[in-house]
Amino acid sequence: MRSFSTLTVLSAGVALLGACAPAADSAVEAAEAPEMSVTAPQDVPCFLRRGTAEEAAQRPSPLGETAITLGGQTGKICYGRPSARGRTIFGELEAYGTPWRTGANEATALHLPFPSSIGGIEMEAGSYSLYTVPGETEWEVVLNRNVERWGIPIDDALREADVGSFTVPSEATEAPVEQLTFRWEAQGQDTGQLVLEWENTRIRIPIAGSEM
Repeated sequence: MRSFSTLTVLSAGVALLGACAPAADSAVEAAEAPEMSVTAPQDVPCFLRRGTAEEAAQRPSPLGETAITLGGQTGKICYGRPSARGRTIFGELEAYGTPWRTGANEATALHLPFPSSIGGIEMEAGSYSLYTVPGETEWEVVLNRNVERWGIPIDDALREADVGSFTVPSEATEAPVEQLTFRWEAQGQDTGQLVLEWENTRIRIPIAGSEM
């Protein structure tokens, strides 16, 4: 929290700078206040191990972002988007029962500016990585505190940072999906599903607002 004296100085600066200044002062204040990075992670850029966002867009598995909107606030998921390219993905390329980064390149990451319940797990506002364990009829979805990392390996050291996990059923898509895709399906103001589709498989990850 800021001290009273700091707030007094900022308020005086706003009053002196006039009508155009508040937006700039607010940006400075947000940058100076560590707590704001937790409450507004939608402003956090997707982590890249190397290169620029423009270069990441040109990768064989380009960087993707999908907005997640709950209660009037917007977060996002960042993930690499591999293509099937004629391969059998689940059960062969990604073996059943084996942890999968659920994307490509850097770890798949959720940036949520609001407390939420993800698959029944109560989550504080902030950033988390996500990986899965695909199965023939259901998948395990795992949430992890270690965000800014390469997506593999998923080993015992990484799992020590797991927040929790839950299972969701898998279903067949109506048509093949060439490139891994996450989309957000809102179901009212405070609930929705983060839908993953790739090859012939779809899973739905429920996310709801929380009052933690």
